[in-house]
Parts: sequence; C-alpha cells; structure tokens
Amino acid sequence: MTASRPALLVLADGSLFEGEAIGADVPVASGEVVFHTGMSGYQEVMTDPSYAGQIITFTTPHIGNYGVARHDNESNKVFARGVIIREMARRRSNWRSDEPLEVFLRARSVGGITGVDTRRLTRLLRDTGSLLGAFGSADEATLRAALAKEKGTAGRNLVAQVSTLSPYDVAATARKGVKPFSVVAYDFGIKRTILSCLSEIADVHVVPWRTPAAEVIARKPDGVFLSNGPGDPEMVIDAPGNVRDIIAAGIPLFGICLGHQLLGLALGGRTFKLPYGHHGANHPVRDVVTGKVEITSQNHNFCIDPDSVAHQVSVTHVNLNDQTNEGMSVRGARAFSVQYHPEAGPGPHDSRYLFDRFADLMRSADS
Repeated sequence: MTASRPALLVLADGSLFEGEAIGADVPVASGEVVFHTGMSGYQEVMTDPSYAGQIITFTTPHIGNYGVARHDNESNKVFARGVIIREMARRRSNWRSDEPLEVFLRARSVGGITGVDTRRLTRLLRDTGSLLGAFGSADEATLRAALAKEKGTAGRNLVAQVSTLSPYDVAATARKGVKPFSVVAYDFGIKRTILSCLSEIADVHVVPWRTPAAEVIARKPDGVFLSNGPGDPEMVIDAPGNVRDIIAAGIPLFGICLGHQLLGLALGGRTFKLPYGHHGANHPVRDVVTGKVEITSQNHNFCIDPDSVAHQVSVTHVNLNDQTNEGMSVRGARAFSVQYHPEAGPGPHDSRYLFDRFADLMRSADS
C-alpha cells in the first residue's frame, strides 16, 4: 500500500484545509478554485479545456469508483491545474475501465488533494464566490507565496493555451438519411463530444482561434461553429471581429458556452463574471418560446449582460437558478447560441436537438 503524502490547500480568504496528495507529486499548484456538481463524468470534466486555469472541487464525495476509459477523454490532456476530492476510490469497478484514476493523474502530471471536507469548501465558495487557491505538498508559507502570485482567470486569454495550432478535418459520420453539410468550427477549447455531434450532420473543418474570418468565408462553408473555451471572453481580442464578419457574410452560425459570449461581444454586448460560475450537469434551463425545461451541462464563469444586446437579439433560454441568459438568436441573421453544453459530455442529452436546429438553419440557407 502506498504511503500517504500530506498536502495542504490554502485559499485567498485565509482558509486552510489539510489532506493527502493524490496523482503526480506536485509541491505547489495554484489557480481559481471552483466546484462541479455532477455525480459522474469526472474524467470528461478534467479533460475539458474550459477548465484551464482552474482547480476543480468535486462535490460528489466518492471519485474514481469506475476508473478511467481512454475513449472518454474530451481532449488530449488535462488542462485543469488540479483536483480536490473528498475520497479517492480504492477499487475501480467498470468493464470499460482502462486504468485507475490515480494512474491517470500521475501519467498526465496532474496533482490533487483528497481528504478535504468538500461540503465545507463548496459552501464557502458558494457563499463568498470563487476563490484563488494553492495546494500541494509544500509548507503553508510556500503555498501562500504561490497564491499571492496567482492571477486567476479574469483578464487573461486562456484560449491561446488550449486551441489547436493547425487546422484539421473531422470526417462526417452522418446519421442515416441526414445529408452532411460543411462546417468550419473555431477551436476556442473544443471538446471531442462536440466534434462527434457536429460530425453527425457535417464534414467539420477545425481552425485555430485566431483564424481570420476571410479565410473561413473563402471556404464557403454551410455553417460556422463557435466552440466552448476557458477564461475571460473579453480577452479573446480577435474573435468578436471575426464573428461580425461571418454574420455579415450571411453564413449560418451556432455558438456554445464561450462561443455564446463571443457572439454577444460581436454584437456590442458586455460580459460579467458570475460569483461562482455554473459548473455541473444538472442546471435547469427554460426554453422561453416553448416553456420546456431542460436539464443541462454547464461550465462557465462569465455571462452575457442581456440588456447590453437586447436591441439585437431575442433571448431564447433562461437559467432557472439565477435567471441569467442561457440562449439567444440574432434578429435579422442566421445566428444563435446557448450558454450551456448541448453535447453534454458528461451530462443529460436534453439539449442535443440544438445540433439538428443548426442543420435546419443551414438547410434553410440553401433553399
């Protein structure tokens, strides 16, 4: 049995948590501490590029019980700074499992801390808002020194750290009877499940985050997709101008998460940072038109101020927990977006119809 490795977690409000180190041997790691409320899907969450710059607290107390399956990775690495859990499972029980979570973390040089009272920590984050933190096997003074240098996610362009460096193609795997379209997808931190959903309706060409709109328009795509991604949307400087040019060209456009925020900025809107963000697979969202409530998967810290874009968009979806803007369509243009994750990896599939809505939008443009 592996000997325990003492570890500490310190927070910007002065809080101190004691625990044991898990994963890679990381003396010091720092970032913005957030909590995720999903009861499963820890592997998909950790490999979601949107978590760049963050330390993930899992509210479910038992993590790692079904191990890790290589086909469930949402990207080729873990972009999160680390993980905080209550208890690491001693055994993995799932026929798909390739390796234990501990091995997965070590192989990717990712550390974490276990034995933490995550209920107390989550209540603290909920009451005070997301906090900067640092954890590791180093002493408290060293951790607090690292914490003092941590900048967090606001005012930083983290997209540049996670986006692809070169364009690449994703072959269509269209469902029977579905004609594949041609879609250019901007990679601001795109997930593999998103690409899988898009490939059911289109041949997908993925481009880096700074790709000029002129290059995208020159490909004459049937549609353009704006992906999810990490950090402050106002720091993704070139993106709003590119989005404006694509809308002006009349190309159907669909954005999710960060893509939703960038569409808002392209229309002259403003964004603001939520107190502790939306991170989980159980957020209720109401479709304003139909009144239907969808349970959605979400991961974002920033949100669009609906009043700042009210003159150009119709709000289509609203978060039932805090009434924030969760979806919009642009008046007079073939463009719409949602703040949540319709691909839901992990999470419920209530919202996957939005990919078919995107296909319908592209189909209507052809007619």
